[in-house]
Amino acid sequence: MFRGLKPRLMAAFLLLTLLGAVAAAGASYATARNLLLEDAQNSFMNPLVEDVRNYAPRLRVPPDQQDLDDFGSFLRGSATVVYENLRARNTPDPSALVPAEMREALKTSRTVLWQRRTDQAEPYVVIGIPLLRADGTPTGVQVLAWTSLGGPQRAIDSFATAAWVGVSLVLPLALGLALFTARGVLRPVRRLGAAARALGSGRLDTRVDERGSDELADLARTFNRAAEQLESSQAASRRFVADVSHELRTPLTAMNAVTAVLDEDAASLPEDTAVAARLVSTETRKLTRLVNDLMEISRFDEGRNVLELDEWDISTAVRDSLAARGWSSSVEATLPDGITGRVDRRRLDVIVANLVGNALKHGGAPVRVVVRPGVIEVSDNGPGIPPDALPHIFDRFYKADTARSRSEGSGLGLAIAWENARLHGGTIEAANAPSGGAVFTLRLPW
Repeated sequence: MFRGLKPRLMAAFLLLTLLGAVAAAGASYATARNLLLEDAQNSFMNPLVEDVRNYAPRLRVPPDQQDLDDFGSFLRGSATVVYENLRARNTPDPSALVPAEMREALKTSRTVLWQRRTDQAEPYVVIGIPLLRADGTPTGVQVLAWTSLGGPQRAIDSFATAAWVGVSLVLPLALGLALFTARGVLRPVRRLGAAARALGSGRLDTRVDERGSDELADLARTFNRAAEQLESSQAASRRFVADVSHELRTPLTAMNAVTAVLDEDAASLPEDTAVAARLVSTETRKLTRLVNDLMEISRFDEGRNVLELDEWDISTAVRDSLAARGWSSSVEATLPDGITGRVDRRRLDVIVANLVGNALKHGGAPVRVVVRPGVIEVSDNGPGIPPDALPHIFDRFYKADTARSRSEGSGLGLAIAWENARLHGGTIEAANAPSGGAVFTLRLPW
């Protein structure tokens, strides 16, 4: 839900503001509630306790019915006097309002007991006062009284409503402040994000403005220094690769000529020498392919590769690529006629050769090639690509034990295929088929 930094910042700001407002309102409400209830309770209980203290010396213990009646007439408000099974006449019946557990507790209590209750239409407070002998032991005479707290409760409810209205009025202000704060914080973050995306796409000359002296400005300066170092490092790396590849081509040309002669004469050489000659020949061809791939990648990095577009029958182009490498009988090809597109024939051949060669070498039979409008799909029936290798399958020199390598082990074949697809304005996607095996899908804007 909150996937962006802006909504998360706003949500956090609003949440903190709301929590602060709710905490303040809640604390005010709790304080006001306790004060109002205590004031109402004390206003009722204190005079009653004073009346009981004043009348207690005149009460005979144990009292008879008349003693209880006289005591009950003396008391003010909703109060009654009870002793065992006797109760002062002309006083309210306490059985509906005074809980039995309070009556039981008053038999041994030496202090005033009270409870706030809500089991009636309005909240009320019940007070129980035990009469004590001179030695402090209970006499068994109990004064029970109760009074409604409806008035204080209505005042409390009104205060709560006002508090929540105040909280709701804070939210629009908090929302405006959150929006303003989020914009101020995220503006440089967005600039850094755009610059990072540009840097990731290969524009190593990207820089951001270094405004202010806060942490974001320091981050911008760090980004610029990193971009400068990366640009310098990559330029040096490209020069090194290009220079080394160029320098290797001349000796490799001579080595290929020599190994070609060794291959022709291998049959007449001693067995050990023939094996060594064939090994040298094989490794020389691999090294030549690696150097050629490195030079191709260098041209992509320097932007020197250009397309030579022409209208071609795509199925024919794919068929020719398979035939040129002797793969026609090894691949199940679905190549319908009439699908044409403007492509660079040589670069399309490179893409198809890398994808199909990769499937033949590392996938399981059968390998299938299907041409559809705008799509060339290469699939196999092998073990597939490990999930952790999928995001890196087109990275240069990426290798994993169970992942597919590229171009006879150069580690650049799929990277070159991807670059050629990008040069056409297309993409290559790698995935695993539900039934097993890997699927590479080339999409070009034909």
